[in-house]
This record gives sequence, C-alpha cells and structure tokens, in this order.
Amino acid sequence: MKISFFHTVALIGLLLFSTGCSNFQKLLKSNKVDEKYTAAISYYEKEDYYRANQLLEQILPLITGSEQSEKAKFIFADTYFKQGDYLLSAFHFKSFYETYPRSPLAEEAMFLYAKSNYNSSPGYEQDQTTTLAAIEALQEYLLRYPTSARTEEANKLVEDLFKKLDRKAFDNAKLYYNIRYYRSAVVAFQNFLKENPASPYSEEAAYLRVDAQYMFAQESVPGKQQERYDQVIDFYQAFVDQYPDSKFKRNAEQVYEKALAELTKIKAANQQNS
Repeated sequence: MKISFFHTVALIGLLLFSTGCSNFQKLLKSNKVDEKYTAAISYYEKEDYYRANQLLEQILPLITGSEQSEKAKFIFADTYFKQGDYLLSAFHFKSFYETYPRSPLAEEAMFLYAKSNYNSSPGYEQDQTTTLAAIEALQEYLLRYPTSARTEEANKLVEDLFKKLDRKAFDNAKLYYNIRYYRSAVVAFQNFLKENPASPYSEEAAYLRVDAQYMFAQESVPGKQQERYDQVIDFYQAFVDQYPDSKFKRNAEQVYEKALAELTKIKAANQQNS
C-alpha cells in the first residue's frame, strides 16, 4: 500500500511538472505580451527566476515606455542576480538606475549593481580590477544615499574588499622576501606599510622589513654594511614601538641582536685599520 501511495504521489508530481513545462513552452511561443508579463511576475514571486527571465527577455523590447516597463526591467536584472550571474545583473542594474534615476527602485538597483561587482570579485591572488570597480560602486552608493538602511552592509562590503586588496599587496611584497630579493622586499614592505598602515598584515610586514633589511645588509659589500645594519636597528625600534606585544617580537629581537653583533665587529675592524 505504501509503495502504491508513493508511486501515485510521484506520478502526480511528474504530471504537474510536465503540464507546467508544457504551459511554459506554449507561453514562450505565444504573442500574448500581457499574459507573458503576468506569468513572469508570478514565476518571479515563486522564485522560479529562470522562467521569469526567459519571459521578460522576450517582452522587454515590446513594453518599453509602458507602465510595466520599469518594474519589468528591475525584475529582469534581479533574476540574473538571484541566479548568480553577477556580470549580467551588474550590467542590467546599472542600466536600470541610469534609465530611471528617480524610480523608487533606483537606490536598490544601485546597491545591487555594487553588490553584483562585489560578488564577482575574485580571490586575492587574482587580478583585482573587479574588486576596485566594486569599491568604487559601493563608495558612490554611500555618497548618493548616506542615510540608507543598507549603509552598514555597504560599509562592511567595502571593508571586506579592502582586506582583499591588503592581502594582495602584502603577498606581492612578501614574494620578494620569499625569493630572496631582499633589497626589493625592503622597498615593497616600506611601501605597503606607508599605504596600508591599518592593515591586519602591517604587523607582519613591519617584522619582515627588519629581517629583510638584515639579510640585505649581510649580502652587501663591506663598505655599505654598517649603514645597512644601522637601518636594521632603526626598523627594529620602529617595530617594537608600534607593536610592543607582537607575536613576532622574539624573532625581531634575535635579528636585532645579530645586527648589533655585526656592527660591533665592523667597528672593531675599523678601529684596527685606523
């Protein structure tokens, strides 16, 4: 009995699905614009974004300038967003708020345009052109709608994107350190600390600058070593002043002590030669 019951339910479900598909296909082939519009809204409200999108794509050119057009274009953009096609949702949301700047939906469209770019932003290790575009879009949104209910979310999205850029910049600097191009590493860490003083990676960058400078001094010709070991001391002092409780403090102290030992040797050698 149970098997028969479940088979019956499955059969009914299959028939309903087949009927739904058949009706949708007939609607797609029809010329009834109003019916297509009504069905598209219904599909959208039922979260069937694919079918809503297909119908709206057909009728949008036919309803331009009508009362239905504004709502239809917003929903059309949103069907792409809901399906995760953020490149197309960004394109259509931008088109919407540029076409209807005074629409009650313009603010939401602008936010979803920015969020589409945010969702398209790749991992930090890849090219960050889309990330920069997302930051620009979110900042423009915040300027235009400073009292929006979405302000907190928009600021959080901007913060996330800047963290990604920080990680990208830090890894670019660290790459020189990892491949032992210590002079370039020092310059890169200097630039990173100058441009990203509040970054969560600044502490590690400050420590690595100390170590990279020490390694650079070691590799230098004798006539340049003293001034470059002196720079290690300066970098170390700046590091401990800014991060007195750093988890890298002990490692930095070891580098500092080695630099002092090297300076002692250099000064002793200079005294013997004078």
